[in-house]
Amino acid sequence: MSSRERPPEIPRERLVETTLDLVAFDTTNPPGDTREIVDWIESALTDLGLETERVATDPTKPNLLATLPGERSTTLLYSGHLDTVPYDPDGWSYDPLGERIDNRLYGRGTTDMKGGVAAMLELARTYVVADRRPPVTLAFAFVSDEEVAGDAGLQAVLDAGRLTADACVIGEPTGPLNAPSITVADKGSLWLTLEATGEAAHGSRPMLGTNAIDALWDALETIRARLADYPITVPVPVEPILEESIDYYGESMNEDTARRLFDQPTVNLGTIEGGETVNSVPRFARAELDIRLPAGVDTEAVLEDVREWLHEDKDVSITDVSWSVGTYEAPESPLVDATTTAATAVLDDVVHRRSATGGGDAKRLRNAGIPTVEFAIGTDTVHACDEYTTVDALETTARVYARLPNAFARRDVGE
Repeated sequence: MSSRERPPEIPRERLVETTLDLVAFDTTNPPGDTREIVDWIESALTDLGLETERVATDPTKPNLLATLPGERSTTLLYSGHLDTVPYDPDGWSYDPLGERIDNRLYGRGTTDMKGGVAAMLELARTYVVADRRPPVTLAFAFVSDEEVAGDAGLQAVLDAGRLTADACVIGEPTGPLNAPSITVADKGSLWLTLEATGEAAHGSRPMLGTNAIDALWDALETIRARLADYPITVPVPVEPILEESIDYYGESMNEDTARRLFDQPTVNLGTIEGGETVNSVPRFARAELDIRLPAGVDTEAVLEDVREWLHEDKDVSITDVSWSVGTYEAPESPLVDATTTAATAVLDDVVHRRSATGGGDAKRLRNAGIPTVEFAIGTDTVHACDEYTTVDALETTARVYARLPNAFARRDVGE
């Protein structure tokens, strides 16, 4: 391998220092104020000579873009969100704003996903300090508002037309060192609000009324029973992704459970409310249902089937709907192949190419026409008290990110 093709070596201690610097900013969402951390990142990048640009629809939630020109205009985007979920300090044994204990870095966002952001920043720094141009142009998008699926983050950048790239890797944690994976697909979602209206009566004479909770429960049971046997058809490229997903999740749960997770819709009754007193027949009831579908399944067609199942029930209606179709990258695509090559070379292990069980910014980017995967080594403490990452996980992530530009450049030209 020539010196030009040799991946840059990112200093281990700089990764630690930058991660702790980022975690020290409280960016919990809500409220999701990222102004100070964006100021810090922008200053670091401009000191390196990178061009930066801010995009903001909410002044407290700016998004920062930066570019490191490469030998070709082909652009590889590294993206990460800067906001974190809230934390209760009473539940923590370590400082939620950053503390190192031996090989572990504790703090909110260490694994989700300020550690990944640190690896991206240090990749840019290493290229500049070494006075090297990457084989392809590297772009960076550090965004806000992801944890609440808000529109002030990545969506604002896309709506402004300020983001163009040939491929993207998002630094979401996709597995620990002993179970690495690349997320190449996400699930579709169908969120339904159902409401039932009955007829009130005294609780001692229930036959004189119509119980809205009973009616709503019957409708929910109908939906769940029908979806349990619902025929699922996915696009051909998704089939191997689902098989790898079942294999991956089968390591942490039994295989039957993992298979049910991807072979059929999942249904979760998230909220249910109704009634006013124990001695009254409830006139009103309301529930929210979360249905997830494998990538590529026609979510709108499923919605129409659900509407048909409830068509004859005059007491229950769907009053609100939010839905999306799951997206994916074909396993043989240039980006997936390059990321797999880079990760396998560093980890010397099987790296599963799997589907996520939910969906996030990757779906937004794919729907905008930018091929996208997620990859970072993390821990299983996402959103937990005493969230942490390890120095080894940070270093491994950074080494994969450093190999990716060359791997993508070779794959992009068909070598």
